Amino acid sequence: MNNFHSTSNGELLRSPVAIKQDGVRTGKKVTTYDFKNAMRFSQDQIRTLTRIHENCARLLTSYFSTQLRTFVQISVSEVVQCTYEEFIQNVEKKSILGIFKAPPLEGNMVMVVPPTISYTMLDRLLGGQGKVAAHHPDLTEIEIGVIRRVFMRALNSFQEAWDSVEKVIPELTEIEVNPQFLTMVPPNETVISVSLHTIIGEEAGTMHICLPHVVLEQVLPKLSARHWLATQKKAAESHEVEVLERKLQRTKLEVKAILGQSSIDISEFLQLKKDDVIRLNETFQAPITVFVDQKRKFFAQPGISKGRVAVQVTDVMDEGDDFE
Repeated sequence: MNNFHSTSNGELLRSPVAIKQDGVRTGKKVTTYDFKNAMRFSQDQIRTLTRIHENCARLLTSYFSTQLRTFVQISVSEVVQCTYEEFIQNVEKKSILGIFKAPPLEGNMVMVVPPTISYTMLDRLLGGQGKVAAHHPDLTEIEIGVIRRVFMRALNSFQEAWDSVEKVIPELTEIEVNPQFLTMVPPNETVISVSLHTIIGEEAGTMHICLPHVVLEQVLPKLSARHWLATQKKAAESHEVEVLERKLQRTKLEVKAILGQSSIDISEFLQLKKDDVIRLNETFQAPITVFVDQKRKFFAQPGISKGRVAVQVTDVMDEGDDFE
C-alpha cells in the first residue's frame, strides 16, 4: 500500500513503499504537493483561458500592425498559474505596467510590456524606425501619455476576446514603471500569467497579462470547455443569422400599386388618341392593390406625399397571391 507523511513545511509526500506483485517488488515515485501554494485553476479552465487569449493575440496583432505600420506578430507562448509574488519577481526592469479593471469583474488586472517592446512602440509612434538603444532612459511625461493611449486601445482587443465568456468593459486605471510598487493582491494569491510572445520589426520580447484568481472567481464556471464551446457555437449561429438578415435587408423588391384593370380589343387600342378615356373595372372608392414581387401583399389608398403621388397602406393581406 501507499504511505503518506507530511513534512515540516506543509508538503505532503507519498513514500516510495515497495509493493509485492507476483513476487516482484516495485517502487513508487515520490509526489510532492505544497498545500501553501494550492493550484486553484483546473487544466480545463486554463485551456479555455488559452483559447480566449489566442484570440486576443490575433486582435492585438491586427491592431499593432495598423498603428505601427510594420511587421507585428503576437502569439500565446504560455498560460500558467503561479503566485502573484512569483509573477512580479519575473517582471523585467524598466517594463511598463498597465493596471486596468474590467467590470463586472471585480478587482485589478495588469498588462506588462517589456522595455524592448515598449520602447520600440514608442519610437515607431513618434516617427522613428523602431530602433531600441541598449540603455533605456526613464520615460518622459509625453511618452507616458503616448503609451497610455496604446494601452487603452489595446484593451479593446481584450474586451472583444472576452465577449464569448463575459461582457466586460476594460478601463485603464494607472501606468506603473516599478513593479515593486504594484500591490494588487496578496503575494501568495494565485494568478494566471498569460505570456504573449511579441515580434515588432526586428525586436522581440514577451508581454504578460496577469489575471488574479479573485478577479476570475465569478466567471470560473463559464471557463469550462463545454460551456465555452457551447457559447462559441451559439455566437457563430447568431453571427450567421445576422449576416443573413443584413443580406436580406439589402435585397431589392419590385413594388407596384395597381389602380385597376381593363380589357380592350386590339382595334380599340390602335384607335386610341389624346383625351380618350379607358374605363377601369374598379370604382374610385375601391382600395388599391399593392403587389410585392408579383404577390398581392397590401391594400392602399391613393394620395399625395410631399408633392408626389403616393399610396398609403390601409391593410395587409394574410397570404400573397400570384399576379394574374
